[in-house]
Formats: sequence, structure tokens, C-alpha cells
Amino acid sequence: MQQRRPNLPLNPLRAFAVASRHKTFTAAAQELGVSQVAISRQIAVLENYLNVSLFERGSRSAKLTEVGRAFGLEISALFDELEGATQRIINQEIQSTINLRVYPTFAHHWLMPRLADFSTRHPDIRIRFDTRVEPLDFRGTHLDVAVQLGNGNWRDARCRKLFDEEVDVFCSQGYLDRLSAPPDLSRVAEYDLLHARYRRRAWEHWAEAVGAEISGHRPMEFDTSLLTFSAAGQGFGMAIGQLGLLDRSIDGARLVRPFNRPILTGSAFYVIWPTATSVSARARRFIDWLLEQAGEAPEFFKHPQGGRDRVPGPAG
Repeated sequence: MQQRRPNLPLNPLRAFAVASRHKTFTAAAQELGVSQVAISRQIAVLENYLNVSLFERGSRSAKLTEVGRAFGLEISALFDELEGATQRIINQEIQSTINLRVYPTFAHHWLMPRLADFSTRHPDIRIRFDTRVEPLDFRGTHLDVAVQLGNGNWRDARCRKLFDEEVDVFCSQGYLDRLSAPPDLSRVAEYDLLHARYRRRAWEHWAEAVGAEISGHRPMEFDTSLLTFSAAGQGFGMAIGQLGLLDRSIDGARLVRPFNRPILTGSAFYVIWPTATSVSARARRFIDWLLEQAGEAPEFFKHPQGGRDRVPGPAG
């Protein structure tokens, strides 16, 4: 029968390793950010576990025993190795990961279908997604790159435009088939209009631009654009969506454009990176890849390198 391994008291072991190195409870408490009493209690737990005395406690001080001194030398080296291994893993993770802030809708509809190409070219680089919808501020974050909608003005950052935001009305063919008559721009308010909570005025802006009247329409609101587009694809009604993001759904006949009246909003999708810190090589390659996918010239690597950084071509 295999011998059962003891359930090691790691916290008391760590407390003793630090205390044995400093030879005082006070210094150990300062390093670990706890009280002197807490250090003493942790070491007492370890002494009970080992059934040996590691410190001789006096009225005003504590002194390592011979057993404690020898044991401290052994486990201190082990904890040093453990800390070194942990730091190497952290450094490796930092060096191989890009922290990306991106909208869920952009990630789902535009980025994810293309990302296999980047992974094929750079298998050693991983992308960690941050999909929070909040104002972008690189200060106090670990973000390397962001893709955001705006006008090209972000604090302490540089940016390059990927493509302009152009919107139109989308719905499923099934929804159109259930209408009593072909879609009519003069009857938009009679249809089921789907709204995204973060884009509540999208319908208003489109209607004003194309001369449609939507007052008195029947709204259905969703928390995110991702849910709104999904609802449109499942036949719940019509939604305002970005052409650059939904092109593949249109090509796959999942979504159709009943009016074919696209408008430019004046905003655009940008790739953005901080200026307060240096841009890592992995982030530079990702930025250039995004620009290439959008049909734009590279920002950092102007010439092909080993077949991996190609001359930009049309968006895929």
C-alpha cells in the first residue's frame, strides 16, 4: 500500500522559513505583513505538527534551537527555489501574452474569425481578452492594446484607424417572410425594432439620416449589441448593426439588409496602444496584423520578416 503523504502546513512552514532567516519574530512579521503574535502562532502550529521545538522562547526574545537552525536552512532554500520557479512562470506569461481590451461584439464578429491566422503566424503569442465596456484609460491597467470605437482621441495613447463605422438595418429573411408586405421605409415604426442598451440612439440617428419616422415604434431592448444581433438573426425583429462587423453574417445569408440604406456615423474603429510604456515586440506584431486585416499599412514592421510579417493586403 502506498504511504499517505502528510498534509503539509505550508503557511506555518513559510512563516518559520522567514523567521529562521531573520532569527526574530519581529523582522519576520514585518516582511510578511502580519503581527508578531501571528508569526509565533504559526510556528507553534508547525512545532506541534513536527513534535519538535524550533525556537526557545524567553520572556523578551526567541532563539532558534539546533533542530530549528538546521531545518530552517533546508526549507529556506526550498522556498527560494519555489519563489524563483513562480517568478519564471509569471515572467514567461507576461512575455508571451497580449492583454487586449475589445468590445464583445467586435471580438465575436470581426476578430475571432480571423484570429487563427495570427495564431498560425505567431504560435508563441497568446491573447487575453478584456471585454469590459467602459472608457479606455491605460493608466493603472496591464493593457497592451485596445480596439475601440471613437474619433481617434485617447489620453496618453497612439492609435491607427482600422475602418469607419458604417451602419444599416439588419434582420433575418425569416422575419421579412412573416411581414404582410415588402419592407417599406415609410413604415419602419410599425416593425419590431431591436435596441442595444449601450447604443440606444442608433435607431434615431439612422432614421434621421435616411428620412424615416420611428416615433411610436415597438422597442425591444437587450443588454449588449451581441445579444441584439443574435435576436435579429433569430427573427425577433430589425436591428441597427455595423457593416464591417456583420459582413460574414450577411455573406452567409444569416442576416439581410431590408432597406439597404447604410450611413456613416462619423466614428471609426481604432487600434490603440499606450505611450507611457514601451510597446513590446508581441504587441507591435499584433497591431500590424490588425492593420493588415483591415487593409491598412503596417505601423511598425515595414518589410516582411521571414515570411511572417507580410505586405498588407485586402481584409480577409
